[in-house]
Amino acid sequence: MTDLPEALKLETRTGLPADLRYLVDKYPREGWWEHPNLGEMAQFWLQRHDMFRELGGMLKTSAGDYREGKLAPHDFAAWFAPRLCFFLQQLHGHHQIEDLHYFPVFEKAETRMKRGFELLDNDHHVIHEALGRNAETGSRFLQALQSDHDRQRFAGDAYAMENEALLNMLLRHLEDEEDLIIPLILDRSEEGLGVGL
Repeated sequence: MTDLPEALKLETRTGLPADLRYLVDKYPREGWWEHPNLGEMAQFWLQRHDMFRELGGMLKTSAGDYREGKLAPHDFAAWFAPRLCFFLQQLHGHHQIEDLHYFPVFEKAETRMKRGFELLDNDHHVIHEALGRNAETGSRFLQALQSDHDRQRFAGDAYAMENEALLNMLLRHLEDEEDLIIPLILDRSEEGLGVGL
């Protein structure tokens, strides 16, 4: 599913297509946390997504603070490097678990959503490539902190652009993934799907 129409590509998509929204229309976000079928696995999964949103936002903010001169290079590098590494590793591992375990279970349980899970799988490939670019530009940015101001500025700008692109794609993906999966869990229950903790 790599040859997607523009409207479905992660970089340009504004949400799930109408034919994949039938369960989220039945179970809108506003009622998720009160629903009795929102079990421990789903709650943990949503919390992991929130952690990715929060940490991604912190990375973006800190890079902006450095570029605006609010953080000294050494202080920025000491804070930024371990968090970037953690973010990239955790996101990669999270996607592997989804691809290998959860998506096949959900797709088998609701075959009408097959295209949706193919879309999410394609997102993971796009995000994986963006993670690689993010790691490279982040590494170059940290190395440039030992160089002259112009090189630091150029590397900081390159990283900021790459980071913003990744975060925009990630936020779109997380929301669409939640809109596809959480309503399915609410409809069938974790026990019924065989995914409970």
